[in-house]
Amino acid sequence: MTNEEVIKVSNEVLAQTYGRFPVVLVKGKGCRVWDVEGKEYLDFVAGIGVCNLGHCHPKVVQAIREQAGKLLHVSNLYHIGPQIELAQLLVKHSFADRVFFCNSGTEANEAAIKLARKYSQDHYGPGRYEIISLLKSFHGRTLGALAATGQEKFHKGFEPMMTGFKYVPREDLAAMEAAITEATCAILVEPIQAEGGVNLFSENYLKGLRQLCDQKKLVLIFDEVQVGMGRTGKLFAYEHYGVPPDIMTMAKGLAGGVPIGATLAKDEVAKSFTPGSHAATFGGNPLSTAAGVAALRATIEDGILENCQRSSAHFLKRLEELKKKHSFIRDVRGKGLMIGLELDREGKNVVTDCLKKGFLINCTDETVLRFIPPLIVTPEEIDRLIMALGEVFSTWSWS
Repeated sequence: MTNEEVIKVSNEVLAQTYGRFPVVLVKGKGCRVWDVEGKEYLDFVAGIGVCNLGHCHPKVVQAIREQAGKLLHVSNLYHIGPQIELAQLLVKHSFADRVFFCNSGTEANEAAIKLARKYSQDHYGPGRYEIISLLKSFHGRTLGALAATGQEKFHKGFEPMMTGFKYVPREDLAAMEAAITEATCAILVEPIQAEGGVNLFSENYLKGLRQLCDQKKLVLIFDEVQVGMGRTGKLFAYEHYGVPPDIMTMAKGLAGGVPIGATLAKDEVAKSFTPGSHAATFGGNPLSTAAGVAALRATIEDGILENCQRSSAHFLKRLEELKKKHSFIRDVRGKGLMIGLELDREGKNVVTDCLKKGFLINCTDETVLRFIPPLIVTPEEIDRLIMALGEVFSTWSWS
């Protein structure tokens, strides 16, 4: 079948919740994917930061195959071996003492919201429920996570938003402190705002949030759904700043492409989750956690973080070279392989033109080209994208 034939069926039967590109991807290996017609693409989206190890990483595929032949699901009424092993690894390599598993990033953030409220009310009384997040933030699509998201465009059509959330400008400690009241229980931030335009924070800002939380007895939550699992060149983004949170959420790259989410917490906070207080039927099932063990071990043991750091330096250098040639490029920013190229106008046509040339890239916040390739990407593959971007920038009409 052709792309067009498959897409025709798709448009007849699927909910129209996505603005999809006109290709049907059917195979992937490493940093490459192929569509139904056999055309090859270099992937700088990685399933929106999911396929950190590349497509169909051999160790993840092997783990899935072996686990699928043994046990797919039993529910959390029973202890699950791979789930325990993955939790041990996460605890060993992070600030956390305990892990709750679910199925996605938005579910992980829902769990974090509930845990922060439960802990605060257990210790300080029922009046503590409010969570402060940042403008330009993104925390998910379910109603709780959506209410925590500081972007009105995602709220439209779903009002009224849940109460108990407020937003302040980023990188403004005074505004954050002024927003804290007796009802505040937590501060929720992404160490790097991904969907908001690849916005980085200063070390002093994140340290200031930690100090505010300690002073005011608040829970500090880091949303590392997109920036965790090596995306920034360290296993977790908070490690760059030396600022451990009390709760951290993650998903995307955790299981190499298999759906999973996790909420990590310090023991003092995690104790407020007692039997019956929260649950997820499929959370941490044998298949997803076996894949997670394989993905996490590969990330730690196989030089993935080191390659991310090397490729990041090369990528940023090449993008800076492009910036010098084109006045419409406002900024180059990023950490590890979470990189943004900000334009002075919308970037959606650049994405479309790159697709035609065989490159998958992404545009977020309207004007920021976001590059989140697999962490195994090579300088040669990056150079191919840079060449394609240069061709697009030189020939496309920017009037």
